[in-house]
Amino acid sequence: MKLNQIYEQIIKKQTFLCVGLDSDIEKIPEHLLKLNEAVFEFNKQIIDETYKYCVSYKINTAFYESRGVKGWKTLQKTAEYIKNNYPDIFLIADAKRGDIGNTSKMYAKAFFENMPFDAVTVAPYMGSDSVKPFWIIPINL
Repeated sequence: MKLNQIYEQIIKKQTFLCVGLDSDIEKIPEHLLKLNEAVFEFNKQIIDETYKYCVSYKINTAFYESRGVKGWKTLQKTAEYIKNNYPDIFLIADAKRGDIGNTSKMYAKAFFENMPFDAVTVAPYMGSDSVKPFWIIPINL
């Protein structure tokens, strides 16, 4: 997604609202826990009810990573659901990544090439090479 597209959504919807999908399996409503994909169904219901009011979703990856392969599949399915059904929504992976350059490059590849995220939260504590792989707009240091 390009910067002007985000701006257009902000103007159109008159909001900066970002909805967090920090879907804790221990807080999912009991009636959904009976479903095979409880977290995805929970997310889907939130997304379908809020997309017209927000310009972005921020998926906190820790709540998915902590559930192993099943969690990663739910993360992927949720991200794809948003992009397939609401392509004008900006999608953020709240992953808080920040490692040496070659490791950051692999994290960026995971979120931008293998998943449909528009942005990833990063921690710059290890220097510019830990952040550069995530830059969409080239920045010279």
